[in-house]
Amino acid sequence: MTDMKKTLFLWLALGATTTAFAQSPDGITGASAVQTGQTKNKGESIIYKGNTLHTTGKMVKTGRKAPDFHLTQSDLQDVKLSDFKGKKVILNVFPCLDTPTCAVSVREFNEKASGLENTAVLCISMDLPFAQSRFCTTEGLTRVIPLSAFRSQDFTQNYGLQIADGPMKGLLARAVIVVDEKGIVRHTQLVKEISQEPDYEAALESAATATTE
Repeated sequence: MTDMKKTLFLWLALGATTTAFAQSPDGITGASAVQTGQTKNKGESIIYKGNTLHTTGKMVKTGRKAPDFHLTQSDLQDVKLSDFKGKKVILNVFPCLDTPTCAVSVREFNEKASGLENTAVLCISMDLPFAQSRFCTTEGLTRVIPLSAFRSQDFTQNYGLQIADGPMKGLLARAVIVVDEKGIVRHTQLVKEISQEPDYEAALESAATATTE
């Protein structure tokens, strides 16, 4: 083989190897792309029965404007966060009313809401509006407002609380968010272990002391 042919052969072989490596999931380029995509989609981490799950995005931050949203009430009409402008709002977010911890959280906030001035407590889950209404009626819970996110894209996208993987994929994580009278986020808690209850007192204290300058 002449020197020219050897050079051409080596050049072609090197080019083919480089292309295959870049396209391979095990190659630097391919692996980086896969890893970047996975990391980007993970959002927050929570625990369910010892297993780590992830949400679809990052939770809203304190000090920032709370994104508006559309959620569905029992008569299937939409309710917006902006409908409560001028009031403090506690968002009690949870997976499903058919689980004990979720039901307890609604009862607890209903009991404690009577001591809050100019404050609305919204209990938000993926339960259908009919199921939410039936639960609150049966339990005699009149101081909280049940709202369903079953058809709400803006809430799930902007609040980063929808579970992205695992057996609870599609449901909402457990969290509490307090918004002041002008729509500024004053308190957040993402409950890391989903079977545990939120810190009611921290949320209530934040709502009681939140002031807008």
